[in-house]
Amino acid sequence: MRHTQAEKMEIIRLVEESELSVKRTLFELGVNRSSFYEWYGRYQKDGYEGLALRKPHTRRFWNRIPDEERDRVLKIALERLEDTPRQLAWYITDNEGYYISESSVYRILKAYDLIPSPAYAVIAAADKFISPTSRVHQMWQTDFTYFKIIGWGWYYMASILDDHSRYIIAWKLFTAMGADDVKDLLEAAIEKTGIEQVAVKYRPRLLSDNGSAFVSQELATYLEAKGMSQSHGAPYHPMT
Repeated sequence: MRHTQAEKMEIIRLVEESELSVKRTLFELGVNRSSFYEWYGRYQKDGYEGLALRKPHTRRFWNRIPDEERDRVLKIALERLEDTPRQLAWYITDNEGYYISESSVYRILKAYDLIPSPAYAVIAAADKFISPTSRVHQMWQTDFTYFKIIGWGWYYMASILDDHSRYIIAWKLFTAMGADDVKDLLEAAIEKTGIEQVAVKYRPRLLSDNGSAFVSQELATYLEAKGMSQSHGAPYHPMT
């Protein structure tokens, strides 16, 4: 059985957080130990990107960033010399209309000898958000949670939570994590709250991470049609 990139990431998280031994945890999950350690080695070296499925016996770099995009990253880095690769990745994701990982930015800058020293930006957690929501339906949060049912496979539960009231407006169980699944969940939340049935000045803003379903153009088009905006959490920054 071949595991997807997201499944490998979740297995790694489960093993790291498990109170059982690695061997016992992998046995309960039905995962081969040699496969797991191979994934874990690639994850430590290349981060989340290292868990992507690889075509056997191929020498083509199918996921290589195009030269024009590499040039754009270089141009932005030269304009923002004080930013770390992590901060540059956040900036590009928020302002350039596409997602790029911190590790990709690092490798691009390293190729141009623009990584002078291993400097890191330390971000301390605040006691509260700088701009907290002030009313219900001002911002909705969404994310997927993974479950492996022994003998059945992986299932993905998505939920929408109102940021201000902390009330879970809607949730659904899926067999995948695609843009269509997010749209189905949003339809359930919109129907339950009735925000399309009354005249409101502002529609809820959707806060999500940078999973492929949440950064897709399909979802962006859907939200625009619904009059809703979207915000993404900073990559590798779970405080958001």
